[in-house]
Amino acid sequence: MNPPRTDARRHHDPDVRGFASDNYAGVHPEVLAALALAGGGHQVAYGEDAYTEHLQHVIRSHFGATAEAFPVFNGTGANVVALQAVTDRWGAVICAESAHINVDEGGAPERVGGMKLLTVPTPDGKLTPELIDRQAYGWEDEHRAMPQVVSIAQATELGTVYTPDEIRAICEHAHAHGMKVHVDGSRLANAAATLNVPMRTFTNGVGVDLLSLGGTKNGAMFGEAVVVIDQDAVRHMRHLRKLSMQLASKMRFVSVQLEALLARDLWLRNARHANEMARRLAEGVRAVHGVEILHEVQANAVFARLPHDVSERLQKRFRFYFWDEAAGDVRWMCAYDTTEDDVDTFVAALKEEMAR
Repeated sequence: MNPPRTDARRHHDPDVRGFASDNYAGVHPEVLAALALAGGGHQVAYGEDAYTEHLQHVIRSHFGATAEAFPVFNGTGANVVALQAVTDRWGAVICAESAHINVDEGGAPERVGGMKLLTVPTPDGKLTPELIDRQAYGWEDEHRAMPQVVSIAQATELGTVYTPDEIRAICEHAHAHGMKVHVDGSRLANAAATLNVPMRTFTNGVGVDLLSLGGTKNGAMFGEAVVVIDQDAVRHMRHLRKLSMQLASKMRFVSVQLEALLARDLWLRNARHANEMARRLAEGVRAVHGVEILHEVQANAVFARLPHDVSERLQKRFRFYFWDEAAGDVRWMCAYDTTEDDVDTFVAALKEEMAR
């Protein structure tokens, strides 16, 4: 007996928008078109396809002649694989206390990757050489995990952005201690848009060894990549990717999305728009009495403090998350498809709820 036929149909209202995460946004039409272009026919599996090969040329145009991309399924996978490649079994990674690898990856770097995270409290999510030194010691002490990597996020989990000079100082300091530098770049495009410089200016141009390159938050359906800049800094990337269950058999469908974003300027257009909407949101919120903006808005995130009951009522109208519920802190994210009307409608709703 044939199974009953079920016709595909839309199960959501595409006009509903929120400010919970840039992951909530759909797939950019140009990325969808690229996926369709890659379909049909046969291509060699596990990354030996024409699309993954061409992606390498695109990556080198952004990150230098030595760069090599290893596409993976998701951001946590990218971070775990990247950090495994630059740590020994007894190794440790220095990161900000608020870093995504410490707070939002379910313990995967430590439990799956097998390295120790050495965290440092930061007021704005950014490390400095002085803050790194709080954990950069004890290399010869067998009782302590050995610091081998400094991991920073660009943009940070608090929406702040490192300048090229700040990352250069971190790289020089880390390298002087024999440590590598990894960048969690899930929102690397947003940082480049804010700084108005190419991504190479604050990665390979200042000494970064490897990075996790985001695609999903910037318009892709799925897929990120580990980008190795210093080939001498890493070991056995291909084996680690497979061991970590991040090797896609039909890799062409990951690679073609990254190509669609990076080959021209789609990555930058999307990031600039998301950043602009965040600035518009912050400007509107600042005019609302009783609402405090917590951090400088440098990428596509706005962090604010407001009465808890107001947030709860507002959440019934728009999706967003508490950042620190006890303190009343919330995070509002903008995406490549956030519109001016979305922002203005949200600000108007916030004013209404604050006035109740």
